Order: sequence, then structure tokens, then C-alpha cells
Amino acid sequence: MEVSMSVEEVMNQISELKQRSGEQLRKKQIKKSHPELMKNALYHFPNWEVAVETTEARKTGS
Repeated sequence: MEVSMSVEEVMNQISELKQRSGEQLRKKQIKKSHPELMKNALYHFPNWEVAVETTEARKTGS
């Protein structure tokens, strides 16, 4: 699989989406609206939930 984003870019996009939407980032919703982000997130992380949790943990410094 060819990826077009680094792990940092994936996490930055997740953070931006979270700030803009202010809601939970549902896998089904993101898969439709941002398929490239989903593909890259699943390359770098075991699943979407881990990608979001890791991004949130980095943001809070946990």
C-alpha cells in the first residue's frame, strides 16, 4: 500500500477535524468525507480508534 501522509500529518489532520467539527470523529463519516486520511491512518495505526486516541493523548500531553 502506498501512503501519501506521514504519521504526523495524519495526526495533524485528525486534530484539525476534531477542532472544526467539535464532535466524535466517526469512522464511517471520515471514510466517506476523507478517504485518503482514513487510508493513511489505517496504515500507521492498528485501527481508526487508536489513531484518534493517540492524537488526543498527544494533544493533552498524556
